[in-house]
Amino acid sequence: MEKKNLPLWRSLMFCPANSERFISKAAQRGADAIILDLEDSIAYAEKDHARKAITAAAMQIHAGGPDVLVRINRELDLAVSDIEAAVSSDVSALVLPKVKGPEHIQLISELLAVHELNRQLPIGHTRLIALVESAEALTKINQIATADARLVGLAVGGEDLATDLDAEPTADSLYVAKMLGIHAARAAGILPIGVVASVANVSGLEQYQAMLTRSRSLGFSGATCVHPSHVALINSTFSPRPAEIERAQRMVEAFEQAERDGLGAILFEGSMIDKPIILRARRLLARANPNWNN
Repeated sequence: MEKKNLPLWRSLMFCPANSERFISKAAQRGADAIILDLEDSIAYAEKDHARKAITAAAMQIHAGGPDVLVRINRELDLAVSDIEAAVSSDVSALVLPKVKGPEHIQLISELLAVHELNRQLPIGHTRLIALVESAEALTKINQIATADARLVGLAVGGEDLATDLDAEPTADSLYVAKMLGIHAARAAGILPIGVVASVANVSGLEQYQAMLTRSRSLGFSGATCVHPSHVALINSTFSPRPAEIERAQRMVEAFEQAERDGLGAILFEGSMIDKPIILRARRLLARANPNWNN
């Protein structure tokens, strides 16, 4: 499979598309990406007003540094209007909620191409993140993850999935679904985004940090959030620490010397290392420095 040029999104913070107060400060929060929301945080009567605000909001936020994404609505009549409003040079991707299968994503991609042509943007400029939020969609998660070349990320939505399962959105109830999301995303070469439980709780930072740490150890690449206080914690958790970087660099150098000596595995600082371990070390170095290409 061809390796995708994936974005470096550790933190993706939601912001209601019609909130001037939140939009004015969004670029200052430190998030790698801001998701302008047209879905759950916008009442039906406010949808059109929120769409009209997208262009100016995206321009303002993007000028401040973060990438801008737009979460559209699932209902087709709303989604068509959302897409028309969202496609621009300042919007990097759309977030697709409640995806039911690969055909859903392919239909959206076809419509995006029309608007990109009309706006003189390169075909494929607008990338996609798929949200799997139902038991039905979970059975198709591998097909969803490989549905279209625009896809750069996949997340399993805790709140909606828990509702569909008639369960509480806890780490226990969501563990299997979240791990299926990680496996599908990694197999497809896209980003597995999320945490092992719900992102709705905005209190108890120590507990939240523990959940982030566990999520990173399970294989997630980054997380969404709804509160600015979570951004710094997410960025820190999903960034390699200096000690990790230094050890990875030493490990890669030692292994490369061993390969020159004709060895396939060596003892390094008390542990046996071979190619899979070196691959993880090289990925860590690439996350720490995108220009690292050892």
